Amino acid sequence: MIDLNVNQTGRKKNIQRCKEKGILLPTFAQMRDPAIIPDSIKKELSSIGLWDVHPRNLFRVNWHNQPVEKGGLFGGVNYLEIPRQITGTKARVVGLVGKWFPTGAHKVGAAYACLAPELVTGRFDPATKKAVWPSTGNYCRGGAYISRLLTCPSIAILPAGMSRERFDWLKTMAEEVIATPGCESNVKEIFDKCIELEATRPDAVIFNQFDQLPNHLWHYQVTGPAMEEVFKAVSKPGDHVGGVVLASGSAGTLGSGSYLKEKFPGAKLAVGEALQCPTILENGFGDHRIEGIGDKHIPWIHNFRDTDAAIGVDDELPMRFIRLFNEKAGRELLLAEGADPEAVARLDLLGISGVGNLLGAIKLAKYYEMTEKDVVFVMLTDSMQMYGSRIEELDQERGAYDLRQADRDYDRLQGLSVDYVFEMSHVDKRRAHNLKYFTWIEQLGKPLDELRAQWDDHRNYWGGLHAQAEDLDRLIESFNAEVLG
Repeated sequence: MIDLNVNQTGRKKNIQRCKEKGILLPTFAQMRDPAIIPDSIKKELSSIGLWDVHPRNLFRVNWHNQPVEKGGLFGGVNYLEIPRQITGTKARVVGLVGKWFPTGAHKVGAAYACLAPELVTGRFDPATKKAVWPSTGNYCRGGAYISRLLTCPSIAILPAGMSRERFDWLKTMAEEVIATPGCESNVKEIFDKCIELEATRPDAVIFNQFDQLPNHLWHYQVTGPAMEEVFKAVSKPGDHVGGVVLASGSAGTLGSGSYLKEKFPGAKLAVGEALQCPTILENGFGDHRIEGIGDKHIPWIHNFRDTDAAIGVDDELPMRFIRLFNEKAGRELLLAEGADPEAVARLDLLGISGVGNLLGAIKLAKYYEMTEKDVVFVMLTDSMQMYGSRIEELDQERGAYDLRQADRDYDRLQGLSVDYVFEMSHVDKRRAHNLKYFTWIEQLGKPLDELRAQWDDHRNYWGGLHAQAEDLDRLIESFNAEVLG
């Protein structure tokens, strides 16, 4: 469970610091339903930009932000339904849109959820410690941003092969930026750097998204209910949630899948992987280009009891389809095929991992023979705002994108097969869960009893974690009351 024991001395110091800086913290309830955020805070937000380094933007860590760059408040959940002329499936595919979070990606929510408990319990001292955010991209961006809003020094760690946009922005936000060897799939190198920092830097506090239970909790308490809200908005009589497809990544977002499975019995939860590095599918290794879905290990916070399938996606396809969805010739073809113009105009809301999730959803819908009554959810973690340089690189590498190439890519999209869909038996789930042993017990010293509890006592383990949101909210509310007092 999340350690909620309070260091009273540290807590008092953090309250005084927040009082001096004018910092208030949102609760999980407010992130789930921003309508209950105090009117005084909403009034301040009306003049603050979405990406501004301002502590009130902590209250924009939710799925309900109005889709504007400055001054927006809150409305419905931001989502995009992908037209059937694009998916080629009977089932409806709906993506939650991450672009309208501060930093342009929903990972800022997980980062806040990891740091806030340490502040309100007084265990993290911003005056003497630095928050270390290891990531394959968006999580360290979110961590650096949340740290800046909370006046906490930060260190961002990510692979050297990530997009130029990520590094350029991080240099403006984090006190230190460390590039580790390799690309998206080189997660162990990130862990190695964390071990080195812990051994040599007494001021370093590691917030490793791959083992941080608040990461799972935030998505269970905030992202899952957001999907439920969207389903109620788009569904017709007789519709049901067919499933959700989420890239493995840190496994935090899979917490939303656990929520959906509880609320909609029969819904399938599938994990997307790159075929070039198929950890669940084949205990595999390799490199791939789907930025945002680090792999070659099983995250500590992955609840395999709730995982129904693993789906392999060839990393070449997202690289092709970001061109189909964003280049002029590609969009003209999609419109000619009858896709809704408004949806086509918003396809830039899908970043590279969002396209990967979409392909997984198409495979899931085809594999389970879903019908017009099924709604499948995906995560559009970030947008093409993060990957303009990738389009430029593809143009230089492959030449200008024309209608002939768009035709080829569209045919590949429509002909997407159900190969590499691995429906997991009980034994398959246990086997994948047991792979945590080699990374987390042998290499990183996690307790073996907890590994067993995640599987053997799963209802109490994960259910007990989910119940901690109310305890955290009480701590946050008490903390805020003393900041204002």
